[in-house]
Amino acid sequence: MPGVFVSYARSSAQVAEQVSTALSSMGYEVWRDDQLPAHRSYGDVIEENLRTADAVVVLWSADACQSQWVRAEADMARQAGILVQASVDGTTPPLPFNQIHCADLSGWAGEKDSAGWRKLEASVASLAGEQPAGEPEARATSRRALSICVLPFANMSGDAEQDYFSDGISEDITTDLSKVSALAVTARNTAFMFKGESVDVGDVARRLSVSHILEGSVRKSGGRVRITAQLIDGGTGDHLWAERYDRDLTDIFEIQDEISHAIVEALKVKLLPEEKKAIERRGTNNVGAYNYYLMARNYWITGNWGNTRQLELVIRICRRAVELDPDYAQAWGLLALMQCILYFTFGGGGEDGTAAADRALALDPRIPEAYCVQARHAYEQGEFEAADEGLRKALELGPESWEVNREAARIFYFERRFAEAARHYEKAVTIDDTDYHSWNMLCSVYPALGDEEGAVRAAQNAIAAAERALVNDPTNGSALSTVVTGLGILKQRERADEWIDRALLISPDNIFMRYNFACTLVLQFHDAEAAVDLLEPIVPEMSASAYKAVLADPDLDSLRDHPRFKLLMERLEKNLAGELASPAAAT
Repeated sequence: MPGVFVSYARSSAQVAEQVSTALSSMGYEVWRDDQLPAHRSYGDVIEENLRTADAVVVLWSADACQSQWVRAEADMARQAGILVQASVDGTTPPLPFNQIHCADLSGWAGEKDSAGWRKLEASVASLAGEQPAGEPEARATSRRALSICVLPFANMSGDAEQDYFSDGISEDITTDLSKVSALAVTARNTAFMFKGESVDVGDVARRLSVSHILEGSVRKSGGRVRITAQLIDGGTGDHLWAERYDRDLTDIFEIQDEISHAIVEALKVKLLPEEKKAIERRGTNNVGAYNYYLMARNYWITGNWGNTRQLELVIRICRRAVELDPDYAQAWGLLALMQCILYFTFGGGGEDGTAAADRALALDPRIPEAYCVQARHAYEQGEFEAADEGLRKALELGPESWEVNREAARIFYFERRFAEAARHYEKAVTIDDTDYHSWNMLCSVYPALGDEEGAVRAAQNAIAAAERALVNDPTNGSALSTVVTGLGILKQRERADEWIDRALLISPDNIFMRYNFACTLVLQFHDAEAAVDLLEPIVPEMSASAYKAVLADPDLDSLRDHPRFKLLMERLEKNLAGELASPAAAT
């Protein structure tokens, strides 16, 4: 009988029991450590059962990430190619396990029809279903039989600005294949580690424990597009399928469908009727709207956080997308989120995102960004239970969404729920490793949690990611401030001062940048006077939402009793007296 080993931290014992019971009812022989005999060494029994298991299910939680036993068990399973991961509380698996797909069992109570359980069940079935007799290598090959990594398609357009389009094609195909329950698909963030690299397909397959690799290229010129794609056996290097599509750009959705169906057919995977419908379901049939949506999202992800002009640009592009297709729910959702952030975080005035979010949900109640907007509005009105409910819905619908994890982390940070904020900022950077802003926020979150090791790691990653962004845009104030934050944690005052002077020359009016510099100076270098000097020009002009963020920010806790800072806050409170007194601004 196929064996399944369940690894977990003690705090997740109840979920482990539910998972074990469900797998046992399906005919699997399940082992977990409550079955340890009294007369044998703990380590010997664990190792014995790990080595004979056909699949190892690791239930990640905040406690499991800290458990050396769970990490060791997960590592043995990873090396054997039999690791199946699930997060029971939204925790992102630690390195290197965050590079492998993880099912989401947050809030799971044993439902067999939940998306997270179906994903876990399919992975266990592919590993511990019909196992061949013979040597371990034969068994490992069988375990990887239904798995694929979609490498980022190369942009052959001769214009780096078109990367967003080829990346979007790759992500859409990954998403389509992920809807096939019998197929294990490498997560987008893991596949994109290889972007721009000349890779050995066999090496990638071995590193990721997948049997097949899909690679390709995109060339977009005017109204035409050429897409090449090839499916490769990771073990032999043989091409199982290859095709070149020279079409009008208006055929882009049909090409994506054809590629997904061709892969399913080549792998001889059974496609259920509902899965076929899910693959063919598109947010829009308007190629122009689709192109603008990809462009807007790219500007948002790679943009200069704190630059309101950048937000306004994304909003304009989103508006163009919904003008071309008024029923494009995803574009409405992104528009709503951008309007909400501009309105609350930067006091940009105009629309607050409510109408766009309502429109998105009326078209498709599965748009997670719209629930983020609802959660932010609830938080701003002091309705914290409603905010939590909005975040729960958003995370349930978009657990792998960069935008959703970023917004969830931001609200948890405002509420000083730093452990939860850390989980989602960590998730955001695993989804997109160019996200220097989330690394920057982790430089604040980890010190608040007393995690010095985590803070140093975040600082090093923040500096590296920000410096990569500055290669493309040396005037990016957000990236400049992120470097200073990292240098602060590393206690490099002289270098930090040099970067501050440079940044203030380049972007003297960047409020976000000045605020970050002040936080670093007071928290890491205990220079309250220099911090207040930077805050004086910007605090009196802050919005009510920004005022509440300042009150919540742990970086400024040591500044609360500083006479000059207190005067600044009193002046801001006076300016916002009407807004702060209204129910909508209550905290």
